[in-house]
Amino acid sequence: MATYEGKVFTEEQEALVVKSWTVMKKNAAELGLKFFLKIFEIAPSAKKLFSFLRDSNVPLEQNTKLKPHAMSVFVMTCESAVQLRKAGKVTVRESNLKKLGATHFKYGVVDEHFEVTKFALLETIKEAVPDMWSDEMKNAWGEAYDRLVAAIKIEMKACSLAA
Repeated sequence: MATYEGKVFTEEQEALVVKSWTVMKKNAAELGLKFFLKIFEIAPSAKKLFSFLRDSNVPLEQNTKLKPHAMSVFVMTCESAVQLRKAGKVTVRESNLKKLGATHFKYGVVDEHFEVTKFALLETIKEAVPDMWSDEMKNAWGEAYDRLVAAIKIEMKACSLAA
């Protein structure tokens, strides 16, 4: 498993992430789609990174492959955040982490893409749990996301060295 050297993910941060994820989990499919629609709203060119969107003329909301993909990514990101403190590291299965790194490397994902995705994730969570949202919650989710990205980037670098 990849590790990330950074700030400690505190018990308070964990509590905020767990509390908000508990509320969001039941709407994961809808929130996952909103999350991706935000990404594409901010960065329309990101659609080119997804083979199932490149040649599609169907509106994004109606794309049959986008919703399951978006839900999968959203759930994986949130579950990784929830497990972070308990495990002390990103807990996406190592085989999945290697696959994520390889896929992100193959499609040319760069730092800016991760930044747009972070913004979209935080906005999606803020809209999903407005009564809970605070600077502390934003920082908790931001830190968890940064750690997941750091783990993916380690795998992307491994791919680049192997290429």
